[in-house]
Formats: sequence, C-alpha cells, structure tokens
Amino acid sequence: MFKHALKQFRFMGILEGSSLLLLLFVAMPLKYFFDMPEVVSVVGAIHGGLFTVYVLMIIYAMIAVRWPFRFTVGALAVAFIPFGNFVLDKRLNRWEQLKTA
Repeated sequence: MFKHALKQFRFMGILEGSSLLLLLFVAMPLKYFFDMPEVVSVVGAIHGGLFTVYVLMIIYAMIAVRWPFRFTVGALAVAFIPFGNFVLDKRLNRWEQLKTA
C-alpha cells in the first residue's frame, strides 16, 4: 500500500506542477501579450481540477502512507510555488528509498 499510494501521489504532483507551469508560462503570456484570454480560461480550469485532485491525493497519501504532518503541510505549500512539486518529488523519491531499504 505504501509504494502504491506514494507513486499515485507523486504522479499527481507532477501533473499538477506541470499544469501550474503551463498556466504561468504559456497561458498568462498569451493572455497579456497576444490578447488571448480564452487560453487562461481553459488552462485555468484544467489546473483547478488537477489542484483539487492533488489536495485529495494529499489527504489520501497522509492516511495511507502515514507520513509526518510536516510532509502534508509541505505538499500543500509547494503547490503554490513554480517547480515546487518537482523538488518535492525528488525528496519523496529519496524518502521512499530510505523507507523501503
């Protein structure tokens, strides 16, 4: 259960982090520099849905993996930082290797 829940969470984190980067570095410039606000509407809706699933995955992983509360707070905090989920993924990968060794 440990590996499965953590892999699902890490995958969702990568998706959510990628959607944030797409929103910030592709959709927003298209909106403001090329007058295409509909791109933000579409990408923003996708990102919002992925963020909601990401938060649910944080709760699931917290229960299934029984990780420390600081991981839960950190996982939520990095969702608001560009590239944050990628840094968290590396740390979780290292933590997973320590736990299973």
